[in-house]
Amino acid sequence: MSDFTDSTTDSTTDSTTDSTTDSTTGPIVGAIAGLRSRRELLALLGGLGATVVIAGCGGGSGSSASGTTTTSNGTKAATSTTAAATTTTPAAATTATITSCAPIPEETGGPYPGDGSNGPNALALAGIVRSDIRQSIGNASGTATGVPLTVKLTVVDTTKGCAPMSGAAVYLWHCDAEGRYSMYSQGAADENYLRGVQPAASDGTLTFTTIFPAAYSGRWPHLHFQIYPSVAAATSATGKLRTTQLALPADADNAVYGANSEYRASIANMARTSLSSDMVFSDGVGLQTPTMSGNATSGYTATLLVGI
Repeated sequence: MSDFTDSTTDSTTDSTTDSTTDSTTGPIVGAIAGLRSRRELLALLGGLGATVVIAGCGGGSGSSASGTTTTSNGTKAATSTTAAATTTTPAAATTATITSCAPIPEETGGPYPGDGSNGPNALALAGIVRSDIRQSIGNASGTATGVPLTVKLTVVDTTKGCAPMSGAAVYLWHCDAEGRYSMYSQGAADENYLRGVQPAASDGTLTFTTIFPAAYSGRWPHLHFQIYPSVAAATSATGKLRTTQLALPADADNAVYGANSEYRASIANMARTSLSSDMVFSDGVGLQTPTMSGNATSGYTATLLVGI
């Protein structure tokens, strides 16, 4: 997909968007086009029995807070939402060898990648290879606060029978609880939190400890990430295999935003946003929606199979 522009502000009424113009980043660059058929096919292929369960979104509306969640094997998992917490229970997840997988779609990295392609380069920072990305590193000292989020990814090679990609590296970044991107947004430009690199273990798995991101104007709640063949490639920003995004499910989004005051601007933004209108996710999120477990008080774990 072509790159386009996110945008952020430093207030609780953040008007940041990947797809619109604001005072920080200027006009949209490029557009999303021509991928609907490919993405729909991939969503079907991704639903044929992957061991790591990929949950559906429970609907395309940002206001959805309860219902059912579709897992990767086509079954439904019950979800429940209260004002304080949401728990999603995946159906029949197993730990057997992964036998079905599909490539995760290529997506824009947006205007705040922090990889040197648009200004700052977090990948060159000492200490960027880390699992807990909540605190800034180097000369920066800020810490991103919010509902805890653990991100568990399993990276596999779709050309080699879903074999684990041991040693592959993922660079993950996202906005904070106010919708700001470190290294770029006013109020967070001097920070580098919520950015980090992790290598995949022998089974292809890796984990990040972070916070739940805000919903900012014009975009569905999401995380950005890039996959590289190795940590050395990631920290030098060379040989990138894929740039993509993870779409967080509506039930968890609404639970977090409704129960925590630091996300107060996200409530109104979610009410104006849907997956069907999102500039990145409108053509389908079957391979980009994680299984969620946990609640809005103690935090969530998001688990996703990432095919390359």
